[in-house]
Amino acid sequence: MQGDDECGRKESEVSKKIYVVGIGGGTGSGKTTLRKGLLERLGDQAVAIPHDAYYRDQGHLSETDRGGYNFDHPEALETDLLLVHLQTLASGDSVEMPAYDFETHTRKDPPGATLVPRSVVIVEGVLVLAEEALRGQLDVKIFVEAAPDVRLSRRLVRDQRERGRDTESVIRQYEATVRPMHDQFVEPSRAFADVIYPGDREGGAGIDLLVAHLEYVIQNGSDR
Repeated sequence: MQGDDECGRKESEVSKKIYVVGIGGGTGSGKTTLRKGLLERLGDQAVAIPHDAYYRDQGHLSETDRGGYNFDHPEALETDLLLVHLQTLASGDSVEMPAYDFETHTRKDPPGATLVPRSVVIVEGVLVLAEEALRGQLDVKIFVEAAPDVRLSRRLVRDQRERGRDTESVIRQYEATVRPMHDQFVEPSRAFADVIYPGDREGGAGIDLLVAHLEYVIQNGSDR
C-alpha cells in the first residue's frame, strides 16, 4: 500500500503537468495576436486551445435561426467539454479538439487537431474569464483590452475575410448581441484578471514579461 506522502507526490505531479494561461477580452481586442505571439516564442513547449472551437453545433436550426442565434452568450459554448479536455491534458493524455465552421454555424466532421500535453496550455477567447468554472483551471488570467472603435474595425475585417460575412451583417450582429454581451459578461470579467494586456499595441515589453514568466514556469515547474 502506498503511503500518504507518495500518493500526495503523484497527485502533485499530475496537477503540475500543464500550466494553463487564460486570455480573455472583447472581440477584436488582440487576444489571438497575443496567443500567436506566445506560441511563436515558446515553440513546442506550448499548445493553444481557442474557446471558439467549442461553439455548440447549430445544425438542428434553420439557416435563418442560426443567423439570429446569440453566439456571444456563455451558453453558446460547450465549456464543459473544454474543461474535460483540460483535465485530460493535465493527466498526460491527448485530446481531439472540435473544429467549428463559422459560415454554417456547425461543427466540422472529422474534428480538429489532436492536442498533446505541453508544459503550457493557452486558452483564448472572449468569454474565457467570464466562466467561473474555467477560471478555476487557469494559473494566470490575462485580459486584453483595446478601444471599442479599434475592436469593431478589427472584427469587420476579420469576419469579412475569414468568416464569409458582409459589412451589414457584422454591424447588425455587433449591435444586437456583441456589444450587449460585452457589457454584461466580458467587461466585468476584467476584474478577475491577473494581468491587463494592451491589445492595441504591437508586442513590446508586455509580451517579453509574459514569455519570461512562462519560461520560468517551464524550467521550475507550475506553482499550481
